[in-house]
Amino acid sequence: MSSSAAKPVLYSYFRSSCSWRVRIALALKGISYDLVPVNLLKDGGQQFSAEFKAINPMQQVPALKIDGITLCQSLAIIHYLEDTHPNPRLLPQDPKKRAQVRMVAEHITSGIQPLQNLSILNAVGEKKMEWAQKYITSGFRALEQTLQHTAGRYCVGDEVSMADLCLVPQVFNAERYKVDMGPYPTITRINKALLELEAFKVSHPSRQPDTPAELRA
Repeated sequence: MSSSAAKPVLYSYFRSSCSWRVRIALALKGISYDLVPVNLLKDGGQQFSAEFKAINPMQQVPALKIDGITLCQSLAIIHYLEDTHPNPRLLPQDPKKRAQVRMVAEHITSGIQPLQNLSILNAVGEKKMEWAQKYITSGFRALEQTLQHTAGRYCVGDEVSMADLCLVPQVFNAERYKVDMGPYPTITRINKALLELEAFKVSHPSRQPDTPAELRA
């Protein structure tokens, strides 16, 4: 089998929100893959190994080996999957809706998630819980307002999009850091609807090969 015909390989950590986005996309598009767990806590962080640095110089998950190339950064991976496996569509055809999807996705992937990423929280130290809550809360306050204009059943209208792939893992993080979700009814409603979909269930952190026994669903 040539490298381009080989089964895709996803380097993932069960609780990484960026990895979860990609797992949802792969599930929605029906792409089967082999999973290589990279434990971000064990051995001082397996992402810092020389072996993994050769796969992703940023030493972060996810990384996806597919069609003879290695891709990092979750949105770049999802865009590639969208270009090569257009069904089901994760970016609407309508330019306005498409821009809204990208806007919501960027809001989460640039404006919230990096500020409460593991490496940042480790640098913050003992105040990590307060720090995570502060930045998720300020991000969600704005996101709730935005979604009131764009949402249908999901983040943008009634079709699952790239925005939804970013939302669900971010809500999971918010709940992990004990953020009060009361002020965000739109986010909460959309999240609940998405978690009923099979692709979001199979890709969930509680159902991964590397999920510790005590956290399994």
